[in-house]
Amino acid sequence: MGEPRGTHVPVLLERCLELLAPACELPGAVHVDFTLGLGGHAEAVLERHPDVVLIGLDRDTEALAHAGHRLERFAGRTHLVHAVYDELPRVLGELGIPAIHSGLFDLGVSSLQLDEADRGFAYAQDAPLDMRMDQSRGMTAEEVVNTYEPGALVRVLRQYGEEKFAPRIVSAIVRERAKARITSTARLAELVKDAIPAAARRTGGNPAKRTFQALRIEVNGELEVLERAVPHALDALAPKGRLVVMSYQSLEDRIVKRALTARSRSTGPIDLPVELPGTGPTLRLLTRGSEPPSEAEVAANPRAASVKLRAVERIDEQEQGREYNRAPGADRERPRMAASSGSGEPRPGGREEPGERTHGGQGRLRPGANNKGEGRA
Repeated sequence: MGEPRGTHVPVLLERCLELLAPACELPGAVHVDFTLGLGGHAEAVLERHPDVVLIGLDRDTEALAHAGHRLERFAGRTHLVHAVYDELPRVLGELGIPAIHSGLFDLGVSSLQLDEADRGFAYAQDAPLDMRMDQSRGMTAEEVVNTYEPGALVRVLRQYGEEKFAPRIVSAIVRERAKARITSTARLAELVKDAIPAAARRTGGNPAKRTFQALRIEVNGELEVLERAVPHALDALAPKGRLVVMSYQSLEDRIVKRALTARSRSTGPIDLPVELPGTGPTLRLLTRGSEPPSEAEVAANPRAASVKLRAVERIDEQEQGREYNRAPGADRERPRMAASSGSGEPRPGGREEPGERTHGGQGRLRPGANNKGEGRA
């Protein structure tokens, strides 16, 4: 097989490896790459951890084929599976694997999909309006654009693209499709550009990017899948297991943040001297909010510019008992974890996020927890 047409530079590779390393060194470690793509992150994990078993998931059959070629020398300890990442429980059941020790999500569109004009993801290149990550099944963007009722199209653009000019864009689409079916990315991008006021077109990059993002999310059901996938991944984590998630837009990151922080807080009454069974947090946050890329990372790989990284570790039950069931009257809210540059621990550069520190009905931060939490390449 020849080299893929996309240019693959794994995003935040060293930071991901740093965070995953303690879990990958556990006995019998199983690592899941939920978004295998062209296999860059997976290859690095397999190289650095010679005893790790990899499960690589991807809905894109072409990406799986290229990743299989790239990882051929590790064939004895890899399982590459054509699956969407919310199908983890089924995949683990079929492989007879009860738990995983580390996992990585690199969300968004892969380099292979972006760089191949015929996939229809890029608004800067003319191609058929497809946008399916799995081209073997499902509805295309062409079908969405040409068959959805105007109200449904406005909802898609507003909800998934956060496009404030959605009604104007949809009106232009409806007028055009009444004359002829819209079948190409170039024609759609032109319609969007013409529908947006000239003043708004002068800032914020290509005016079609939000519409294309919205259609891609709708076609692939990305947010609904992610809402199922992250809890499945957390449920499968073994004690001391770690999960790293990289997202590229606010809708993804909001889902990830909500899932991770919910399990890093206690839900028991705050005035009790001991943690009630089943109310303690099960995760420890490893990052301060969402970690942004460094300037050097963005300079080396421009597609990393919008990445937001979050990471967590599954708390060992014995460790949890020692940490929470302390003497009556002990302080239940210790200061936030100090930053450090050690492997897998919070480091400088994170951001404080408004509204992150909540109590009462929303649950409280576990003692000692750090309360800051925040198109893939």
